[in-house]
Amino acid sequence: MEKSLFQDHQFVSGLMDVIPAMFLIVDDDVNIKDTNKTVTEFLNIDKESFLNTRAGEVLNCIHHTDVPEGCGRGPDCKDCIIRNSVNEAIKGDKVTRKQTTFEFLQAQDKKVLHLLVTTAPFSFTGEKLVLLILEDIAEIVKLRKLLPICSSCKKIRDDKNFWNDVEMYFSETGDFDFSHGICPDCMIKLYPEYAKKTNETKDDWL
Repeated sequence: MEKSLFQDHQFVSGLMDVIPAMFLIVDDDVNIKDTNKTVTEFLNIDKESFLNTRAGEVLNCIHHTDVPEGCGRGPDCKDCIIRNSVNEAIKGDKVTRKQTTFEFLQAQDKKVLHLLVTTAPFSFTGEKLVLLILEDIAEIVKLRKLLPICSSCKKIRDDKNFWNDVEMYFSETGDFDFSHGICPDCMIKLYPEYAKKTNETKDDWL
């Protein structure tokens, strides 16, 4: 019988490495057993230097030095969504894309990652392990923040200080497609005869 591609460890490893999200294989204490290439590129260090080390210490979480015992032992660790999601997976449950803010140190400067956390349990050679996926959603969070918009023409100012139409702004900053319609107020204002003819008042649209 022909072996499937997913039974080929080299194929699976190569597939994981091209995924832009951070994939980590961890144990019940969030010790890293393996990662994909995205993690090593983010850390800019070789994988072998951090295997079997807790994720909070590897990712330089701001709380991993709160107590001498390290990652997972400090008072703030009980609220860590990453660790709690791993704990849920160890119990046999899945966590899907739970949002969190992760604060870490980079060259002594505090940085923030906006993440979606996913965990799923599995076992390998008799050991309970967890697939931990960390997705960076910084662009989505950025779009959710207050946008500088012209009070008259409603154009939006981008990071380069240019004013763009709403459609152009969202098309260039994210993967958005637009469908067009017309709101009740504009229907009455622009096409009063048509609105009256079809009896489409503002209340009918709500």
